[in-house]
Amino acid sequence: MLSKNTICLWFDGSAVEAAHFYAKTFPDSAVGTIHRAPDDYPSGQEGDVLVVEFTVMGIPCLGLNGGPEFKHSEAFSFQVATDDQAETDRLWNAIVSNGGQESACGWCKDKWGLSWQITPRALTAAIADPDRAAAKRAFAAMMQMGKIDIAAIEAARRG
Repeated sequence: MLSKNTICLWFDGSAVEAAHFYAKTFPDSAVGTIHRAPDDYPSGQEGDVLVVEFTVMGIPCLGLNGGPEFKHSEAFSFQVATDDQAETDRLWNAIVSNGGQESACGWCKDKWGLSWQITPRALTAAIADPDRAAAKRAFAAMMQMGKIDIAAIEAARRG
């Protein structure tokens, strides 16, 4: 049964593949019920996978195989708070090495075009530092990065 508030993500026939990738990559994630179309529809036929229910880090999602008409954009992203460099590297590398692409400031995009912010908690703490000069240095360091390097952020924060 769907949650009262569920994120619906549009795919071009690859919702199940994406759901399985997210379930194996992110903790507290799983693939749920797969629903098949009861009749033909604009981008598929009766019996094709129409939607798949899944969770990403406990967030309920619905993957809709709606066809090629709509694409994901950076206007929507998942932000994942990581605890250390190993977790940051593991998640970033899983997304990028599976046909995704790197971007700036901790952002990357998976092969389906969905954007992810892999954000170490250390970065969030650094740019919120009450010492505004330290926060500014950490922010400037982040602006030069793709994947976040926690050691470099902490070094910039210290000055």
